[in-house]
Amino acid sequence: MKLPPLSLYIHVPWCVQKCPYCDFNSHGQKGEIPEQEYIQHLLADLRADLHLVQGRKLHSIFIGGGTPSLLSGAAYTQLLGEIETLVGFAEDIEITLEANPGTVETDRFKHYVAAGINRISIGVQSLQADKLKALGRIHGEQEARHAAQEAHDAGLNSFNMDLMHGLPDQSVADALSDLQQVIDLNPPHLSWYQLTIEPNTQFASKPPTLPQDEILWDIQEQGQALLAKHGYQQYEISGYAKTDYQCRHNLNYWQFGDYLGIGCGAHGKITQPDSNQILRTVKVKHPRGYMDLTKSYLYDSWQVAPSDRPFEFFMNCFRLHTPCKKQDFCDYTGLSLNDIEPAINQAIAKKLLTDQGDSWLVTIKGHRYLNDLLELFV
Repeated sequence: MKLPPLSLYIHVPWCVQKCPYCDFNSHGQKGEIPEQEYIQHLLADLRADLHLVQGRKLHSIFIGGGTPSLLSGAAYTQLLGEIETLVGFAEDIEITLEANPGTVETDRFKHYVAAGINRISIGVQSLQADKLKALGRIHGEQEARHAAQEAHDAGLNSFNMDLMHGLPDQSVADALSDLQQVIDLNPPHLSWYQLTIEPNTQFASKPPTLPQDEILWDIQEQGQALLAKHGYQQYEISGYAKTDYQCRHNLNYWQFGDYLGIGCGAHGKITQPDSNQILRTVKVKHPRGYMDLTKSYLYDSWQVAPSDRPFEFFMNCFRLHTPCKKQDFCDYTGLSLNDIEPAINQAIAKKLLTDQGDSWLVTIKGHRYLNDLLELFV
């Protein structure tokens, strides 16, 4: 197998309050966040994983949560400086930080830029007061607009705005109004995705009234046309970007690249070419357990069986709206094209996939019925 690019995911578990739709590993924090203590644990966690780097420099870093913007610029200056010393950065590294508009103070993004962060992802979700209240968000419309302006003023290479649709009692007009208002804020990248009810969330125990399927379909269809009209190219299921502003970190996920995961509950995926194996890791989930010096940061790890690699590869690659290279499949799974020929032929026969010679391309039908396509590789 060939070594793919290496990324790093850093998880910051705290937030102001848990949103009712959120199934991420996040914990409402009362009182002061143990910023310095957590940074030291993150660095110790990374040191324990250095043997997995295998001589590579970091291609991208993504700091997610929780609400990473609860930590100070000084904290990230310290953390990123140590990470660069330990691992090394590619010259064009992309470093993204997730931010909640309700935690963005004037000039805060400039402090993050000074720390080395060059991309911000702002969790807007909606610009309508009733929808924000239903989603349990702590910010309002003006704070979201302020965060977008701060991002424009900070000197970032790029920034993203997260927006949901299919919200409780949302009409097509409401959804398109939200989308148009966010487009007007001119983010280089926009993540636009449908609200889904996830297990073990407040919404799962008390489900809100969501739009009917025909309304959801109209929102999706008209919203995609609106995004295209304004120069946003869809490059994966929920990712839309202006030219050259795709998220490099997410692309590395979708292209079956490698990533270390540090922090509470962080996942990692690492190729081990000498043994023809792929290792997946999960770190201890709860902050108290993670910062317990008597225990390992590693909660679990396992090797991906060769029989599972086609599904794992295509589960990522087929999200993209760009061709999936056949050579990447061979290089990054250690398998041959013969191993998947029957499934590929079925996908082509069902018009879910087309053969482009040196690559495959998911059809419009294939994206619509992506689960059916992926089931062929189970």
